[in-house]
Amino acid sequence: MSTGGISVPAAARTSERERLLGGFYAFASYFLWGFLPLYFLLLDPTGPWELVAWRILLALGFCILLLAVTRSWRRLFAIMRQPRLLGLTAVAGILIYVNWQVFIIGTLTGHVIETSLGYFINPLATIVLGVLVLHERLRVTQWVAVGIAAVAVGVIVVGYGSFPWIALTLAASFSLYGLIKKRIGPSVDAVSGLTLESMWLVPVGAVLLGVVAATTGLTMGSNGLGHALLLSGVGVATAVPLLLFAAGARRVPLTVIGLLQFLTPVMQFITGAVILGEPMPIERWIGFGLVWIALAVLATDSIVSARRAARA
Repeated sequence: MSTGGISVPAAARTSERERLLGGFYAFASYFLWGFLPLYFLLLDPTGPWELVAWRILLALGFCILLLAVTRSWRRLFAIMRQPRLLGLTAVAGILIYVNWQVFIIGTLTGHVIETSLGYFINPLATIVLGVLVLHERLRVTQWVAVGIAAVAVGVIVVGYGSFPWIALTLAASFSLYGLIKKRIGPSVDAVSGLTLESMWLVPVGAVLLGVVAATTGLTMGSNGLGHALLLSGVGVATAVPLLLFAAGARRVPLTVIGLLQFLTPVMQFITGAVILGEPMPIERWIGFGLVWIALAVLATDSIVSARRAARA
């Protein structure tokens, strides 16, 4: 028996290979994101505004190089002729800029643990978006997980005495970014998508560099060859995980993405608490503990639901 000239077993094998490849891409993206705080700290004395500006411009340069090597200009131009897709890439660009800027501000100001909290909350924020935007219906256990996470944020605000704006902004911006990438779907390949997102942000990067140059002065080229080379690498460090994420998100179910995305905040939490020695008072331990309980409930629910769907 064949379907469109391909045997059913062959089609199944192809689908399975795609899922495995997508899982590898997603794992690699979250693993690399886990190391970013340490990389950005090596770029001292570059400040967060200059650093984000170089991320934008150098990521665009890296993507253009990839397009030239792979000769993928035709796909890029085809996307640029579709106003809806072009508009969605602009929205994605704005969201990823907010995410980058807040993440780097948090990293360079001693709030790596709070950035990890943002990415711990991100799966729960994605669920809330599914309800509010896509009108999805939650299972009881998912509601329980969201409720526990809300209590956790309240504990951190009241007990720690400060509003976790870094964490909540990171969770909101990246969950919205993931929603937009899902809306775009396979119509936009990973390289073309990141190229367009970076292209929309070029004016932002140019303004940031201009302001930094006129105030504190640019650090690129003024702190030795080693620093300049490390700073030049932010384009690759920015683009590669995002390209892997986009390639993985198109190939695997959201449940897989949801489970793998716990890897990044775990690594960031260890970096902040163990390597950098950021404070973890009892209020934070309680708040993080509640978030981890919520994630355990969510992960268990996702696994059980996926197994039921597979049996069905």
